Amino acid sequence: MEKKDLRIVFMGTPEFAVETLKALVENEYNVVAVVTQPDKPVGRHGSVLQPSPVKQYAVEKNLPVLQPVKMKDPEFVEQLRSFHADLQVVVAFRMLPEVVWDMPRFGTFNVHAALLPQYRGAAPINWAVINGETATGVTTFFLDHDIDTGRIIMQRQMTIPDDADVEYVYDHLMVLGAQIALETIDMIIKGDGQVESIPQQQLLDKTGDDVELHQAPKIFKETCRIAWNAMAKSVYDFVRGLCPYPGAWTQLTKDDGTQPLVLKVFKTAKTQRPAVGAVGNIVIEKNRMYVSCADHLLELLEVQVSGKKRMAVRDFLNGFKEIGSYRVE
Repeated sequence: MEKKDLRIVFMGTPEFAVETLKALVENEYNVVAVVTQPDKPVGRHGSVLQPSPVKQYAVEKNLPVLQPVKMKDPEFVEQLRSFHADLQVVVAFRMLPEVVWDMPRFGTFNVHAALLPQYRGAAPINWAVINGETATGVTTFFLDHDIDTGRIIMQRQMTIPDDADVEYVYDHLMVLGAQIALETIDMIIKGDGQVESIPQQQLLDKTGDDVELHQAPKIFKETCRIAWNAMAKSVYDFVRGLCPYPGAWTQLTKDDGTQPLVLKVFKTAKTQRPAVGAVGNIVIEKNRMYVSCADHLLELLEVQVSGKKRMAVRDFLNGFKEIGSYRVE
């Protein structure tokens, strides 16, 4: 089998998925259709529809685009079937019903931004950094009935530097994900549709019972609130695990009944200085701002007050002279 003989339907929505679709197109794989989310209402009144990054690229390359509201919709299923795909490639998309993932004769594989079975779920990059992991990677696996549990085809690892935030890891995994997708497809082509894969349970059995299996659930606003009663290293990882989006946050409060202020925290620095006073106590020294955690002071470097732009702490302190009467919680 050659590239031109393998009919591929690609499924994805965000920028992360575009890198893989772009790699397929530029390397002349036979992408016969693209499936992505419906256009999203934006603007003050939601009157403007914004196409997904994947749709924008697909339209630019004159690829047929399908945008189902419901993946089980009979009209969509028949339309998808009409492309006679041999293989479906999924990157950063929604959960698929069996009638969709089981349609191609060679199956459907997903590119997941973690080393499965670790970090199954919607936000694997964020949670890997939040948990202070020193390495992560990408996995290709065949879809089955449950989320992120299918048979693993390939994995590629990357190191997470101690000062890396989510944006850094995202950008590197985006490229690595495109590479592993092409390698996986090439294996399928070489094997005339057959490729070796292993059950995730087999990997779990090798690691033993003492390995904690981390999950990667969707992140909500309340998930992003900083818990200052944690160790400073944990707070440091938490902040970079949510930077730049959606952003870790805390509240600036004082005891006189003043309305609390929401403060987003984008960058911090670890120190070896012991905590001063209660957890959440703010220490200001020469235009530098520290907060007491459970063990050490953590220095805040970049912050944002609601309605303002992201800024260096020095600039924040210059415009907020009352900071000494506040604490964070």
